[in-house]
Amino acid sequence: MNNQKKKILAISGSTRKNSSNFKILKFISEHINKDFEVEIFEDLETIPHFNPDLDTENPPETVNILRDKIENAIGVIICTPEYVFSLPGSLKNALEWCVSKTVFSNKNVGLITASASGEKGQEQLSLIMKTIEAKFTDETELLIQGIRGKLDDQGNIIDEKTLKNVLEFISNFENQIKNKK
Repeated sequence: MNNQKKKILAISGSTRKNSSNFKILKFISEHINKDFEVEIFEDLETIPHFNPDLDTENPPETVNILRDKIENAIGVIICTPEYVFSLPGSLKNALEWCVSKTVFSNKNVGLITASASGEKGQEQLSLIMKTIEAKFTDETELLIQGIRGKLDDQGNIIDEKTLKNVLEFISNFENQIKNKK
């Protein structure tokens, strides 16, 4: 019997240290089934600007690290804020580096937008992930509006409805991975 935990990569779309998005991912990592190990990728700002001329056999090392982490994970959770009705540039940039290697193709993903509004950011994230052939459902997408008022300083979810929604998201994501064909 294999007792090795299955790896899930969590990516925060915010480069701010200890952001609300990081806190949500930390909460998920602490509440997910113990069969899974969640690694939170915190080096988004180290990924260079996407340049097709550099996307060769030897891309920048930080790009290889991100791609490898995605490829070796059984699933990926992205939790992002919305900036100017869109995705943060650093997150979109990282996703652009993943297109040519198709590391997201048929990969189980969970998509969370946690922001003041977030609707447009969630739409764009969903569209990008569909385009790069990631696998997700309505049950593995979550929009958390007004996030700042729903967490305390320690990252605890203090809004009952948000807590219920995040716990449901975790369960749905686990089921999606377990039912992977």
